[in-house]
Amino acid sequence: MEQNKLEKIVSLCKRRGFIFPGSEIYGGLRGTWDYGPLGAEMKFNLKQAWWEAVVKSRDDIYGVQAAILMNSKVWEGSGHTETFNDPLIECKICHERCRADDEDGIKFHEGEHTVKKEKVEWTEPKKFNLLVEAKLGVIEGQKSIVFLRGEITQGVHVNFKNVVDSMHPKIPFGIAQIGKAFRNEITPGNFTYRSREFEQIELQWYIKPDEKEWTRWFNYWKEERMNWYLALGMNKDKIHFRQQTSDELAHYAREAWDIEYETPFGWRECEGVHDRSDWDLSRHSKFSGQDLSYFDSETKERFVPWVIETSGGVDRALLFFLLDAYHEDEDRVVLKLHPKLAPYKAAVFPLLKNKPELVEKARGIYQDLKKDFNIAWDDRGNIGKRYYSQDEIGTPCCVTIDFQTLEDETVTIRDRDSMKQERVKVDDLRSIIRSSV
Repeated sequence: MEQNKLEKIVSLCKRRGFIFPGSEIYGGLRGTWDYGPLGAEMKFNLKQAWWEAVVKSRDDIYGVQAAILMNSKVWEGSGHTETFNDPLIECKICHERCRADDEDGIKFHEGEHTVKKEKVEWTEPKKFNLLVEAKLGVIEGQKSIVFLRGEITQGVHVNFKNVVDSMHPKIPFGIAQIGKAFRNEITPGNFTYRSREFEQIELQWYIKPDEKEWTRWFNYWKEERMNWYLALGMNKDKIHFRQQTSDELAHYAREAWDIEYETPFGWRECEGVHDRSDWDLSRHSKFSGQDLSYFDSETKERFVPWVIETSGGVDRALLFFLLDAYHEDEDRVVLKLHPKLAPYKAAVFPLLKNKPELVEKARGIYQDLKKDFNIAWDDRGNIGKRYYSQDEIGTPCCVTIDFQTLEDETVTIRDRDSMKQERVKVDDLRSIIRSSV
């Protein structure tokens, strides 16, 4: 099942309204994906869970939302226009392009030519910049070139002084952001894992430039970020840390550790914890001419902070949570999603849809619960099919209104994972649902 689990996830996502190919009716656009009703809800839930854990629950981290379009000099200062490159090779037979470090893609491509009894020859690797260009201006021929941001990080660093001046944070402190980024990926693939448009969840944690402080906080954020995935139900045996080798490090990094998940296509990065040292603030100070140092009013010291970054992919995390939650249980498919991530927190339906009194009572309960939760309504087919339909999209529990409900204000609530049913009071439904999320 592991070998074709990704295919099953892709099929489920299309069939049940999680994720669709981008621009599908026009033949699509490779490396882009549209999130349907359930996918959009799950993605929102994932981002909310991150925001609550990283920003709302703390008083030392500030949230921002920077613009996607930035002055092109930002990317000169950050080093991206010079060093944000991937190695590109081209097949001399069919001229298909591929990343030189994409072993799986190279083997697949060579395998296709082997069937035709053709021996593949590749060109020498060339540097290929990943930034996506755009043009701004009203007069054709006089438009200025800008870039769609290749990462959301720089929007935080160029606002470092603004946040310090407006919020007066005490170091150490963090600035967090959720947002879209764009990369001119050579070989997008593995569903949403490698896309040209994607969303990131990032924290930039600023500390005093001191090795002991660095060791303390780097280890702290490694543990915090791993625990976040585990708390949302990810299988601890399928997730681990891997330290990047020196030849893998980005131009800004002194050290980097990846949180990886074991997918059907191998261990793949979900999030990285990076030591960016003072690279970003020093570079932007130099290129902008602005002083981006920090003054510690307690020690009377002025310094350029070091930065520890946690950078995760929303789309990748969502894909990994789907893969982790997917189970085939006898004659049903069930997504054992954590209730915080599940698109619907519960489903409500009448036992029989041709009994007006049951439908009316069920509708009333449904509308009442919708005031606080995203609740599904389902009156299609028989009760068994409804249960299985909700299991497939990860709904944690189903509430059935029957004739006994009309007599004593109790309902049957069925658990998704165990399929156990119990009788509970209508008045207790809200607290039961809330306790799980």
